[in-house]
Amino acid sequence: MQLAKRRNPLKDQRILLSLVIVLIVIVVSIIKPAFLKINNIFSILQQISVLGVLTMAMGLLLLGGGIDLSMGNMMALACVTMATIINTHPDLPYVFPLALVTGILMATAAGTLNGIIIAKSKCLPLIITLGTSQMFYGIGLLIAGGSFQSFFKYFDFLRKVKLFDVVPLMVLLMLLVVAVVYVLVQRTRFGRRIIAIGGNEKNAYLSGINVDLHKIRTYGLSGLLVGVASCILAGRLNSITAVAGQGYELDALVAAIIGGITFEGGRGSVGGAFLGCLFTGIIANALDIMGVHSYTKTVITGALIIFAVILSNLNNLKKKK
Repeated sequence: MQLAKRRNPLKDQRILLSLVIVLIVIVVSIIKPAFLKINNIFSILQQISVLGVLTMAMGLLLLGGGIDLSMGNMMALACVTMATIINTHPDLPYVFPLALVTGILMATAAGTLNGIIIAKSKCLPLIITLGTSQMFYGIGLLIAGGSFQSFFKYFDFLRKVKLFDVVPLMVLLMLLVVAVVYVLVQRTRFGRRIIAIGGNEKNAYLSGINVDLHKIRTYGLSGLLVGVASCILAGRLNSITAVAGQGYELDALVAAIIGGITFEGGRGSVGGAFLGCLFTGIIANALDIMGVHSYTKTVITGALIIFAVILSNLNNLKKKK
């Protein structure tokens, strides 16, 4: 009887990344003991709350073989829409729920539009979403008139309300999104079909999966998550402009890749993507708490991200040999 080969735990990208995170935490804590204070821990989680939700949206698309580089401008468009409604109708009794629902629907519609164009045109998602990103940015400029739009503290409760006077509501919202997306991907037929499409679109089609419909639904769901992220961003800012979301899509992409999700699709996990997001947040906070100059911090952050990407993808390199 042949004994089954034991799997080396270090080949699991999530375990590797977790070890790197633990190592960074230990080193920084020795240098700056304040790093492990409970307030700083939740400060890190609050800082990554927007990115955490966007990383879930990006990870979902990458698992299905897609990508969305319009997320940042899509989020800003949703924020600008909400702020404009609040500014235009400040005396309306239900202005906050109206703005909230409209902003989330705006992002969901934008994501669905991406999905429809990509599914029906058969063009590269990278190119399509670069184009729609500029569209969303332009629409945001038209709505806001290029000026700052105030939220009038309507979203402040997401930052100020804390569970047990410790955990901010926006952190709970982010963790809820992570849990929901994890269950969706790992425990539902929809999630399994998304991974099947990302792994081999032709085989997925031949097995009876409606590839176009699932792509559209995935991009629509991603847009919904971007809408949730826009609400969290509104809770962190007092005012917004159409440029506020630029760069977030790349941060989300980097976090998902660090977490082990590949451009190839069908490989990786939502949990790993969140670990990648946590990794970037810990690095940023550690450099801040150690008083590293912003220019130096940019160089160090870039170098560590490159190192983490190479480390977390060692398994993929070995499998290709």
